[in-house]
Amino acid sequence: MNIRVLGIELRRSVAPWAGPVILAPALAFLYLLPGEWGTSTTAWTAQWTSMALWTRSLLFYLWPLAVGLGALQGLRDHRSKMSELLTTTPRPARHRAAMLAGTTAITLASAFALLVLVGGVQVLANTEYMHLGWLPISLVGAFSLVAGAVLGMGAGRALPSVLTPPALAMGAFVFTALMYMSLGRTETTTAAGVTVTEPNRLSLLSPTVEDAREAFVTLSASVHVGQTIWLLAMAATGFALLVAATPRARLLALTPVLAGAVIALLILPSDPRRIYVVDKAAAELVCDGPVCVTKTQQARLADLAGPGKEALRLLHGALGSQAPVSVRENTAILPEGSTPRWSRKTVLFDFDDDIIAAAKGKELTWALIAKGMVPGCTPTGWSSFGPDEFAQTVAIGWVLGDLKPLPGTLSAGLRREIDAETRPVWKELEALPRAEQLSRINAMRAAALSCKGDTFDALKGGASR
Repeated sequence: MNIRVLGIELRRSVAPWAGPVILAPALAFLYLLPGEWGTSTTAWTAQWTSMALWTRSLLFYLWPLAVGLGALQGLRDHRSKMSELLTTTPRPARHRAAMLAGTTAITLASAFALLVLVGGVQVLANTEYMHLGWLPISLVGAFSLVAGAVLGMGAGRALPSVLTPPALAMGAFVFTALMYMSLGRTETTTAAGVTVTEPNRLSLLSPTVEDAREAFVTLSASVHVGQTIWLLAMAATGFALLVAATPRARLLALTPVLAGAVIALLILPSDPRRIYVVDKAAAELVCDGPVCVTKTQQARLADLAGPGKEALRLLHGALGSQAPVSVRENTAILPEGSTPRWSRKTVLFDFDDDIIAAAKGKELTWALIAKGMVPGCTPTGWSSFGPDEFAQTVAIGWVLGDLKPLPGTLSAGLRREIDAETRPVWKELEALPRAEQLSRINAMRAAALSCKGDTFDALKGGASR
């Protein structure tokens, strides 16, 4: 590409504005609006894969903008009334189209790369786990902006109207919304009878992705391959529309995008469990004795090891041979709405769990005791407050011999409610003979680990539901 011609093309096109229009809203969204992308272990500045997934999720809004900007660029010759003049020049139409598309493509790809760079610099300071598994996610994201813009250019050239850019942008937004909310999701029912929706292969025709749920979850290789084929076909159709001079040629230009959709759908996985998969290298455990975390969180092992070992010691003193013997970060990936699965011999925890995330030192020991006694049966991806929190509080008090506040960021009102509910039960439990105490504690743990009973009711001596 001739540098002088490229410079001229940049000055007389919308390409210089395309980068800021994409970059500025993305950074404003990530920095100014509160949300999961700014906190927890899956923040966009916490881990490489999380950063790639969060920046890709922004394409829900950014991709329609790229399509609209491309359409505006495609109208340039029509607006300047130069279309007939350009057809008389000896320069091939594909050369002019390549220059037109190339300037916008370079600007959009650079804007997305800068967004990734801003996140990557912060990730470098926040994690010790380095890998390149995130790179395909970001490369496909950048390419999706380019392909969308080229398709918009072709459509703008084929349909030269002032209404084309806004109509295409709105159509692209409706497409991403349908793929994210209805057409791209399949309704299923969990074993607990809860109705949930999961992404299907149609959703992968959209450039956006699901929010990052776990730091060690990534997109499968077949997703990258299928989406790349689909985007190549989209770009090919856009370029063909740019150079097409007759209605028949414009109709034939639709062939690549239709064929690409069919091929992509044959490659893209149909099983939701093969769309978002566990990165085995990231989920590999790093241990200090009986206390283990995943590689993504290995920097936190030093702070966790001491409280973890102390929690195991206290649990063994209280439960004897029935006590768990290890502490491990939970790497199970369950569909949203699923009932959690727990182990009797291992304290499974998540760094994003409220009582774990806010705890340090002694409070972290208490939090791990709570997770070992009552792990919690709230369906995956949901939140709740009630019997499990009450049972955790009493269980901590029983192990330590003194009622302690539940670690976490609960409001003062909720803490008062917990104290009012648990203190009478704890006093009643403490007044019972040791054998009866153990009986109630074992009943509570049985209900908690199986998720088939009321844990707090078991502590009060009631029967499991």
